[in-house]
Amino acid sequence: MHMPSRRTQLTTLVIIGIAILVTLFGMWWYNEEPPAFDPLDTARRHAETHGHQPVTGFATTATLVEVVNVMLTKRGGWMSNDIMPPWVFLDNMPNWEFGALTQVRDLARVMRNDLSRSQTQSTEDPDLAEADPMLHYDHARWFPPATEGRYRKANAYLEAYLERLADPSQPDAQFYARADNLADWLAIVEKRLGSLSQRLSASTGQHRLNTDLAGDTGARQSTGAPEEVTVKTPWLEIDDVFYETRGSTWALIHFLKAMEHDFEDVLRKKNALVSFRQIIRELEATQAPLRSPMVLNGSKFGALANHSLVMANYVARANAAIIDLRFLLSDG
Repeated sequence: MHMPSRRTQLTTLVIIGIAILVTLFGMWWYNEEPPAFDPLDTARRHAETHGHQPVTGFATTATLVEVVNVMLTKRGGWMSNDIMPPWVFLDNMPNWEFGALTQVRDLARVMRNDLSRSQTQSTEDPDLAEADPMLHYDHARWFPPATEGRYRKANAYLEAYLERLADPSQPDAQFYARADNLADWLAIVEKRLGSLSQRLSASTGQHRLNTDLAGDTGARQSTGAPEEVTVKTPWLEIDDVFYETRGSTWALIHFLKAMEHDFEDVLRKKNALVSFRQIIRELEATQAPLRSPMVLNGSKFGALANHSLVMANYVARANAAIIDLRFLLSDG
């Protein structure tokens, strides 16, 4: 039996070593989160490029378009559906993408159902009606039609709506900056942040009482549930929830900054502008650089940090402020 020479064995080991190093470098390189951008500056540049005057809703729509664009063109592109190394070994960035995508989907649907319509019986905008379902396409599909193509097409429809919105000759494209519309969107944001906060808090395990039907004596649920449950995020999913939250809050910060501009008159009338800005400030704390090489999951009062609990604190504070703001917008 012919045995490979020592030179051949050495060459093979060198090739394997180089492949491993290249893969590790790629994993580090492509795990970089995209930087934040200025929504108002983005809207201004978009308006100047296309010769438009920024109208009500222009900043929010332009920001939505740019967030989708960043997700698709950031370092490494869209990674959630990649099946080749080094991307297949990455899970932080795909979870970040899913968090941002969730906020994109929610805003696009609210724009379709509420922000672009004057009342329930009014006709929905055709471009938003096309973009919304495309953004709900499977985020991890690589087989044609691939995810990226669908999302780019959805973004093209959002661009078309934006162009019509800024065109005075096309009054059928509208964006209604009303208090009830803003409250409707915040109600969805409130639920998203509440879920993320609960999942982050469960990193160390929690014993929770069942409050599913609390406050309503006539309420019923499909099947019975124990009075006390233990909730704990699996160890291998802790960093997944952490980075999903990072992506979700990254997108949300941009949307809130854009809406602060478009809904400024509404917020001032409700004396809620400062409260709105405080929500943004709370969420910006979630984007602080992670100095540790991994997401730590120390015990509640242990020697090691628990990054999930820190993130949960910021998210919960922002969510509490959103709940207060939503009631303020709904009052009168």
